[in-house]
Amino acid sequence: METDNLLRTEGVGKLMGRYAVPCIVSLLVGALYNIVDQIFIANASYLGSYGNAANTVVFPLTVIALAIAVMTGDGCCAFVSLCLGRGDTATARKSVGNAVVMISAASVALCALYLAARDQLIALFGGTVNEETFRYSRQYFFWISVGLPFYMFGQAMNPVIRADGSPRFAMVSTLLGAAVNIILDPIFIFAFKWGMTGAAVATVAGQIVTAALSARYLLHMKLVKPARADFRLDRSVCARTLTLGVTSFLSQISLVAAMAAINNMICRYGALDPVFGKAEYAQIPMAVVGIVMKVFQIVISVVVGMAAGCIPIAGYNMGAGEKGRVRSLFSRLLLAEAAVGAVALVVVEVFPAQLVVLFGAANESAYYTAFALHSFRIYLCMIVFACVNKACFIFLQAMGKAAASTALSMVREIVFGVGFALTLPMIWGLDGVLYSMPVSDVLTFGIAAVLIRRTYRELSEDGPLVSADGV
Repeated sequence: METDNLLRTEGVGKLMGRYAVPCIVSLLVGALYNIVDQIFIANASYLGSYGNAANTVVFPLTVIALAIAVMTGDGCCAFVSLCLGRGDTATARKSVGNAVVMISAASVALCALYLAARDQLIALFGGTVNEETFRYSRQYFFWISVGLPFYMFGQAMNPVIRADGSPRFAMVSTLLGAAVNIILDPIFIFAFKWGMTGAAVATVAGQIVTAALSARYLLHMKLVKPARADFRLDRSVCARTLTLGVTSFLSQISLVAAMAAINNMICRYGALDPVFGKAEYAQIPMAVVGIVMKVFQIVISVVVGMAAGCIPIAGYNMGAGEKGRVRSLFSRLLLAEAAVGAVALVVVEVFPAQLVVLFGAANESAYYTAFALHSFRIYLCMIVFACVNKACFIFLQAMGKAAASTALSMVREIVFGVGFALTLPMIWGLDGVLYSMPVSDVLTFGIAAVLIRRTYRELSEDGPLVSADGV
């Protein structure tokens, strides 16, 4: 097949652009769903920082849904690519069929769980910081939960569509969904005055569009066309798919653990602050840190998009035994990720005031702006290392090295991310929450550098390519 052959013969640089750019756009647009909501909410004077804080509270709960979706989708994408590289189309078809069944069942179950435990979950992520934040969180959370099956299906199928050789369709389906959200947000928030409910309904409407387009594509796949029998769950196929996707899951779910720790530390140490301990300002630290995280998410969407776009290329060439092409791809990816991080560092350190204005600073107190500037400059000061670390996680996953990738991701997000978020505030108060990010990224880079060197050595040696997981 033409796409199949190109993965093995076309220049690595061209392939990287062909697959990575649509993936970057898709992930950026996915990130913008929540960020666009937050921008419109922040600039609605009747919502302001209370609405922003509510958005920050609910955001980790959407990340849990995303974690399950990307585990299924990225795992299927990597598995399909490895199978195609070996010429095993039958197993590739089973992986796609099983992924569809798994994500459909998981999304419905998670939706039911969220609706049954709404207030408890909101409290867990700091939504009780004050009464207004809690009320807005409940409104936003309900509709976001209702839309979870559409959101998770669209996110899971996006990498599957890329693996089938259609990165542009994956990009367009996400773009159209985001366009619907962007059009409806100002109508529902400013014209209809629906507040948090309007922001959530606009988001769900966009997610439905993306899910519908993804479902349509499944009926017309190019390289991998699953038959009815492929939708019967196969334990070994499911296990391999989820194993290859577990790094994507952990990178997202551990972010949730870090956000839970951060939100609760903000509530605890914000209450001790002479300014933010006052009821009228209590929501500001949570709103601001949420904004900083969203800006970071934009950068990471570019980083993950580049790396995830390389999964079909790396996976196929791993399966085909093309060491030189895999090594060349890895080099290009690391350089590109470092460049993205450098540009992002300049933006957050030199132009944080311009970023703060986007999120409604004009409607807030001077305390809001001052804390936002301070947060941007500390929290993201080591973003270059964060970008390179992410590239390392995902490329190892693409090579089939799920164990190494998972271990590195766990160390970064759980051991360092959660650990420092809980301990550093004991020393520096609210500033300790901010320092937890750069400290974690620097220490993780020290470990990642060892794995990067080892990967280069392996790709330079003679002999067959066999991953650490036996693929």
